[in-house]
Amino acid sequence: MDFQLTDEHRMIQATVREFATREILPRAAALDHSPTFPAEIIQKAAALGLMGMMVPERFGGAGVDAVSYVLVQEELARASAGVQTIITVNNSLVCDPIAHFGTEEQKRRYLPRLCSGASLGCYCLTEPAYGSDAMSLQTSARRDGGEWVLRGTKIFVTNGVEADICIAYARAGPEPGARGISAFIVEKRFPGISVGKVEKKLGIKCSSTAEIVLDDCRVPASNLLGEPGTGGKIALSTLDGGRLGIAAQAVGIARAALEEATAYAASRQQFGRSIGEFQAIQWMLADMATRTDAARLLMLRAAYLRQQGTRYTREASMAKLFASETAMWTTHKAIQIFGGYGYNQDYPVERYFRDAKITEIYEGTSEVQRLVIARHVLGKNVIGDS
Repeated sequence: MDFQLTDEHRMIQATVREFATREILPRAAALDHSPTFPAEIIQKAAALGLMGMMVPERFGGAGVDAVSYVLVQEELARASAGVQTIITVNNSLVCDPIAHFGTEEQKRRYLPRLCSGASLGCYCLTEPAYGSDAMSLQTSARRDGGEWVLRGTKIFVTNGVEADICIAYARAGPEPGARGISAFIVEKRFPGISVGKVEKKLGIKCSSTAEIVLDDCRVPASNLLGEPGTGGKIALSTLDGGRLGIAAQAVGIARAALEEATAYAASRQQFGRSIGEFQAIQWMLADMATRTDAARLLMLRAAYLRQQGTRYTREASMAKLFASETAMWTTHKAIQIFGGYGYNQDYPVERYFRDAKITEIYEGTSEVQRLVIARHVLGKNVIGDS
């Protein structure tokens, strides 16, 4: 068993670490305090190949493996979880389903735009009445000649304001649950789609979260993604990959909190010596480091299984669950080490704490992850399998 990264992995990691440190980290606090979509950063990320990392090169992507992907997402999140959210959604929730389930024509039409930064994608699954119970969604899709007509409202859509390409899920058949759902590639230029309420959030503020309204939105029949009735399968498969991105985000946040707390403990003087010399602080740092490393290993295991072509639903849920709760715990401890200064926006640990919370919620709450894991442990069908 080899726990070492390859030379290629280390090169990609170092390249993105330098990019994130130079281009993102100096602006992270400002992007949080006055939430602004970081268009210039996203274009530079696209130039580095970060907007379609696992998309084959023939469609404009970087063609890297899943381990490279999570290493990059960790580096981005260490600098700014908000910027990383924009990038990981475009990759895992938009490019991935098109690359895996799209027709050749759909791939040629949409993937180069998404990878180059010419377009930005969003994922429209959650509805006002259906969050964790996503397979009960009620947005409707009916066939009308050469078009599908979609009607419903989607909420909590990351990139919802800026995105011009949406992956939207709607009930196109009478079958209950996942079997009645189909997936569609919807462009903002299509008639009947609009942005509704834009959320004001606790964290990840530079990434927009919005309501998407489908008011008899007319979508060409050629924009059906996959076969009719396979939308539930597409959604659940896509979320496996999405959870890898969130696990990496959580690891990046936890690492940022650990690094800041370690530096502060070494420099902060109390009672004639640095607080890092006190055992109470040392134990907190030791636990923070241990949990962060464990979360990273779970993340890397899930990514490795994905690139081997092995089903990794259980492992992705484990990585997402543990990493997200580690991020929340570690940022809490970082604030404690900083004391009163940790509660102050002059230091970044309060931002890490606010950003960490969402990792326990989106793309499946911690409770949903435990349900998925338990069903695998017990040998039962995973949500949506039946």
